[in-house]
Amino acid sequence: MSETGDRRPGAPGEARSPGLTVQEILATDTREVPKPLLEESYEFLGSDDIDKQRYISQEFHFREVERLWKRVWQMACREEDIPEPGDYVVYDIADVSLIVVRTAAGEIKAYHNACLHRGRRLCDDSGHANQLRCPFHGFTWNLEGALTDVPCRWDFPHIDDQKFGLPEALTATWAGFVFVNPDRDAIPLAEFIGEADRHLEPFGLQDRFKAVHVVKVLDCNWKVAQEAFIESYHVIATHPQLLEYLGDCNTQYDIYPRSDGLPGFNRMITPQATSSPHLGEPLEPQDVLEAMFRDFYPEGVGSFTVPDGEEARPVVAEAMRAQLAAATGADLSKISDSEILDAIEYFVFPNLAPWAGVGAPLTYRFRPLGNDPDHCVFDVMMLLPLPAGVPKPKAAPPHVLGPDEDFSAAPELGGLCAVLNQDLTNLGWVQRGLKSMTKPGVTLANYQESRIRQFHRDLDAYLDADT
Repeated sequence: MSETGDRRPGAPGEARSPGLTVQEILATDTREVPKPLLEESYEFLGSDDIDKQRYISQEFHFREVERLWKRVWQMACREEDIPEPGDYVVYDIADVSLIVVRTAAGEIKAYHNACLHRGRRLCDDSGHANQLRCPFHGFTWNLEGALTDVPCRWDFPHIDDQKFGLPEALTATWAGFVFVNPDRDAIPLAEFIGEADRHLEPFGLQDRFKAVHVVKVLDCNWKVAQEAFIESYHVIATHPQLLEYLGDCNTQYDIYPRSDGLPGFNRMITPQATSSPHLGEPLEPQDVLEAMFRDFYPEGVGSFTVPDGEEARPVVAEAMRAQLAAATGADLSKISDSEILDAIEYFVFPNLAPWAGVGAPLTYRFRPLGNDPDHCVFDVMMLLPLPAGVPKPKAAPPHVLGPDEDFSAAPELGGLCAVLNQDLTNLGWVQRGLKSMTKPGVTLANYQESRIRQFHRDLDAYLDADT
């Protein structure tokens, strides 16, 4: 176990909710628990407010564009989004637009999405192409970025083909994700990812495939949205129906800062199939089981019984393990109860939140919408396991929800739709509230919102750096 910070009774950040800790729950698992889940890492990062201008200021947004988005490694897509030569996706962040494409040789490259003739965007969304041809005048480049055709070439004797290749951003892959960085002088992705690789390696995200991808524009700053999804403190007010089977305030929050000036990572483990301490007395195990099945396994309601003297977790885990194995064809016999049941969410700076478990195989991504600090793009993905030896299918295309659609229009998300819709009821009102709030900053909990504080500390390191 790795622990940092002042752990004296009564020290700031020391207080914890009553009830079983995550580590006490994991000690009862019926399978071997992956070693990273048995770690704890917490450090008190102070109690100062976070300036509200970070969420509402146009000036702050442009500072993020120049100091963060144009310099940082960021997830653009999954490898299975572009499995064949010629497959491409367009990744937009503020004014930066990149064509992420699989070349004829099978490499992944990212080209700045603008014709070098008169600047028209070359591509939109995603698709397949044997070449990159400008729809305006027909300037054409091959998948390796080399200029191949100029209509009326006789009128452009001043173009040097060797200097007219499409400008590239950096690309690299990790855990099945494709990352890009507009800064050609950036450090390697592996160095940027750091210890997060050790933590996520046991969960084999690179072997999963993207079965679901839903995209929704939200009426708030990207940080407002992101921060709502990296803490469980809001469950009691926003998702009260979950309290019967979710140990919300018993969530374990772990932060992993770095001492080399690079951003760290963090995670939370929220136990499920255990009732919330907010309810007072623990629910009967059978009631816990039926409450969880009601939302995630409705066909199992009434079909399973918790034996006298036992807890709900092992019974729920075994039932859902069998259900998931039948649905995916994957061998889950050695997968721990925690990976089947719990919300195990990691955060990789600046905007990627991959979940480690197979019962909740989610990945979130948050981005600003163009240069509007009041709106953002929220991606919800599901990465499912595959049977051994089965090749990955091509990823599901993004299902983009319209302005008047909520997550109920994406039934592929299953029981998550209702939960996400409850989150939607907050986010736009937070953005409006920040503008009317007379207090100059937002106040965070010492422990339950420690991931938010670490994120802002790492963000400051980018915003304050000259290189």
